[in-house]
Amino acid sequence: MTTPPHNPFEEMMRLGQDWAKAVNPALETFTPKGFEALVPTLPKDLMEAFMGKGLSPEGLDAKTRMLLTLGALTILGAQAEAQVRITVRHALEAGATKQEIAETIALMGVFGGVPAMTKAMELAREVMDAGETSQ
Repeated sequence: MTTPPHNPFEEMMRLGQDWAKAVNPALETFTPKGFEALVPTLPKDLMEAFMGKGLSPEGLDAKTRMLLTLGALTILGAQAEAQVRITVRHALEAGATKQEIAETIALMGVFGGVPAMTKAMELAREVMDAGETSQ
């Protein structure tokens, strides 16, 4: 009987996971969601200075840049959950309304597909709901 061919990528991933468990067993249940709280929300003026009109007086403002970033993350399939949530948080701080965030994500459904749009909407809703309860 012959042994089935093995996938070298699967073997590499398994070895990496085994190594991570040996180094720190807590990494087995690691989730980046807790680390999102460590990323501070930049104040609107600071975002504008470094990502908006302060950087390019004739260019895009920080709010528009955040909405474009959110659109791109949505098109990618909203796979980067932490980045979507952080971008929504920053878009709100930069002055985007919940309606503008929802419309940005909805429009990206045309390009990234309905599953990507739905996932991004769920992530955005998490952030917006959390913002309502903390106010």
